[in-house]
Amino acid sequence: NQLKAIFDSYFSVKDALVKSDGDATSAKAKELFNALNAVQMNKLSNEEHTVWMKVMKDLTANAEKIATSKDVAKQRETFALLSKSIYDLAKVSKQEAPVYYQHCPMYNNGKGANWLSKENAIKNPYYGSQMLTCGSTVETIK
Repeated sequence: NQLKAIFDSYFSVKDALVKSDGDATSAKAKELFNALNAVQMNKLSNEEHTVWMKVMKDLTANAEKIATSKDVAKQRETFALLSKSIYDLAKVSKQEAPVYYQHCPMYNNGKGANWLSKENAIKNPYYGSQMLTCGSTVETIK
């Protein structure tokens, strides 16, 4: 699966943000950036390719932005944008295991933000230990 490395790296970025670790988040975002650049488009399904063409520029720009910052607050802002594109890819990609689309209603002055997780239990990447379990699963992608 061409996109597996992207999802794996994305989950590593999320886990580093849950720990509020700016250095680890930056390093994992660099891995994500490299995974994005390694995708061979001719090996994607038609559906994946269509979505890939729509989200690729935003994904790489946001991964690079997170990778070049050590400021967790800025990384989280960009992660919210990154998660939208990853969600679009996850919807058209075959997942080995269920992926949980989760929502924090409080982030960004109550506007809220979403993320994807491999586990149904909430571990909030926007607040880390401050509000680790704030949020809910809004969709399960299989």
